[in-house]
Amino acid sequence: MAVATAQPIEVHTWSTPNGWKIPIMLEECGLPYRVVPVNIGKGEQLAPDFLTISPNNKIPAIVDPDGPGGAPISVFESGAILQYLGRKTGCFYPADERARTAVDQWLFWQVGGLGPMLGQAHHFRIYAQEKIPYAIDRYTEEAKRLYGVLDRWLSDHEYLADTYSIADIACLPWAKFHEKQGVVIGDRPHVHRWLETLLARPAVQRGFAAI
Repeated sequence: MAVATAQPIEVHTWSTPNGWKIPIMLEECGLPYRVVPVNIGKGEQLAPDFLTISPNNKIPAIVDPDGPGGAPISVFESGAILQYLGRKTGCFYPADERARTAVDQWLFWQVGGLGPMLGQAHHFRIYAQEKIPYAIDRYTEEAKRLYGVLDRWLSDHEYLADTYSIADIACLPWAKFHEKQGVVIGDRPHVHRWLETLLARPAVQRGFAAI
């Protein structure tokens, strides 16, 4: 169910796992949007205009011209944006409290654990100028543990919650780059199945291509 908007939603983002979540969600919901690139390599996330909508100077952030009551609203933090868009459209975020709780627990697992830990794995394995064996081992092993959590759950669940939801959308862009985290996806067959299923969705493909 798409919600008509008079103007496209502005998506201030960049090509990172967190940054891809929102274009994917918008493509899935069929909402019009416009990507406003924020080149974090050049420090554009520190620009005063961006800080007015994302005070933590992190991407992504959105500006919805047709917010609650018809007034514009800005939202930062990817998990909060996904929840907002889910409530706005009624898509991929159930209204039933039991079903919504099933989604929320995995969404919070991603924003509080999977994303930060895999981000540290990316940093110390690939981007850090000084290769610190302790840090590389610590975050690589934590990445493997988290993929183990996913694999056990997905061994008897098609998706993270009862149906495809914002929880899957949140985790997907991180899992797509498993090689950077030192994880062999073939060792996690249920994650592999889930990942391939999601990557085959046309809206997901368009979302990745949007940035």
